[in-house]
Amino acid sequence: MALPELRTRHAFFTGKGGVGKTSLSCASGLAMAEAGQRVLIVSTDPASNLDEVLGTALSQTPTAIPGVAGLFALNIDPEAAARDYRERMVGPYRGVLPAAAIQSMEEQFSGACTIEIAAFDEFSKLLGDPAATRDFDHVIFDTAPTGHTLRLLTLPSAWDEFIASSTGGASCLGPLAGLQKQKALYAATVKRLADSEETSVILVSRPDASALREAERTRSELADLGVRNIQLTINGLFVAATPGDVIADAMTRRAADALAGMPATLSGLPGSTIPFLPRGTVGIEALRVMARPETAIKPGFADAAPQTRLPPGLQRMVEEIAASRRGVIMTMGKGGVGKTTIAAAIAVALAKRGHPVLLSTTDPAAHVDAAVEEAVTGLRVTRIDPALEVLQYTDEVLKKAGDTLDAAGRAMLEEDLRSPCTEEIAVFRAFARTVDEGKDGFVVLDTAPTGHTILLLDAAEAYHREVMRTQGDMPESVRQLLPRLRDPDYTRTLIVTLAEATPVHEAERLQDDLARAGVKPYAWVINQSLLASGTHDPLLSERGAYEVPYIHRVLDELAERCALIPWLAEAPTGTQGLSKLIQ
Repeated sequence: MALPELRTRHAFFTGKGGVGKTSLSCASGLAMAEAGQRVLIVSTDPASNLDEVLGTALSQTPTAIPGVAGLFALNIDPEAAARDYRERMVGPYRGVLPAAAIQSMEEQFSGACTIEIAAFDEFSKLLGDPAATRDFDHVIFDTAPTGHTLRLLTLPSAWDEFIASSTGGASCLGPLAGLQKQKALYAATVKRLADSEETSVILVSRPDASALREAERTRSELADLGVRNIQLTINGLFVAATPGDVIADAMTRRAADALAGMPATLSGLPGSTIPFLPRGTVGIEALRVMARPETAIKPGFADAAPQTRLPPGLQRMVEEIAASRRGVIMTMGKGGVGKTTIAAAIAVALAKRGHPVLLSTTDPAAHVDAAVEEAVTGLRVTRIDPALEVLQYTDEVLKKAGDTLDAAGRAMLEEDLRSPCTEEIAVFRAFARTVDEGKDGFVVLDTAPTGHTILLLDAAEAYHREVMRTQGDMPESVRQLLPRLRDPDYTRTLIVTLAEATPVHEAERLQDDLARAGVKPYAWVINQSLLASGTHDPLLSERGAYEVPYIHRVLDELAERCALIPWLAEAPTGTQGLSKLIQ
């Protein structure tokens, strides 16, 4: 069991949210630095916790990590990058154009599309321009959760196609206006990604079926982009030292079954495995243990879990929600904490109580249908499909404009609708439409990972400017969206976390972000607690003891309501497994 082998100058760590990409990329960078290399670790994740894992406050410029000679790190802050990008595009016109024109330009740079473009712009400088990182022997990218990463990697092709077809001059003024100047840099970035002599991609997965399924989807889509220098790292593999403990045996069996069932295209990749580490992977010493697991202190025999006050399960909370008879329930939190499973369990529980329920997701990497498995009376399961939403929105705008535009005007509008910004509008409309259904029954929304979700919520004000740009309509569902999200009688937001350092800190930041948006969480849910599982396995009991301060922080300081779900020996899938999760 060892870290992945990194022989190329650039390395990407990617995979489903919560699989340990940040810890693994940091442990790899630490090992290389302690072997005498100069290493830069870069996070491109809007919800990055690189600062926390390395124990150092980071910025958008390389920061030396104390106590580790040769190791540096930086965060690409999408919000800050967007501000800088906006000023680069608008600044030259200040004092030249009228104030109203400047205000209009600034408005066009205020949407989520600008943030994504600006973040990619910063990322491209580091990967596409060798001079930007010439002081380092290796550059390691800790990338965003899978769906967002793939969107990041495919955008250059979309932008290149958009620029090439942009002959009428309309373009998406604002966000895309600066792309032509960067065309060569973006081309170099894509070329370097696909160059196996320069770049390695490390697919990180947990030993469970959903993470491995996501890893295979990522491998396939990367291969379609020409990226084939891929390794697979299985993180957190637990093997019971001695059989007989129900939880330890179930965890061992579940991991073995998942690994045995993974596709040959994954199992055939060069691979490495990191064992289950009970004490977390935050801080330099913990990262050293991850790099050299054999140095970990062996736990003593634990005959019982620590005595501590634990929150109740989900059942009481579900009964309270059911009494309202309608509304929206949103599960939010860091990737990999179990939002999809919690959402599916609540949806099934409400449907079994006789309520009409719509279960949906805004997360491109989520699999709500796989969680439910079989049909449940009164429950509909859907997902917001970006490609379908773009097609429907484009058709709607073009039909409306058909009678009022001449051929040249229609061509310019069609050109504008091909921009990546259109997807933001289309998906946002679908999200608002889904929330609207909460007035007639229950809607349970499994939302995207934290950073992207907040971008979605923040898009409301920018939305109508984008709609005006394409001559579309502002549906009533969009007008009502923010008031509904802020109404505690209409929308109940559940923050889902694990009893670990990073997920709890991420969830705390999410709660602060929601407060700024005027949204107060209904409750917190602590998922997959080993402390509450009843295990007596020494390694798992040690992890249970590690959970105690995080459970108390949520229960005593952060949550108005709190529920705790133990790690279950039976996987919580299908209606039977989901029902046990509620009970």
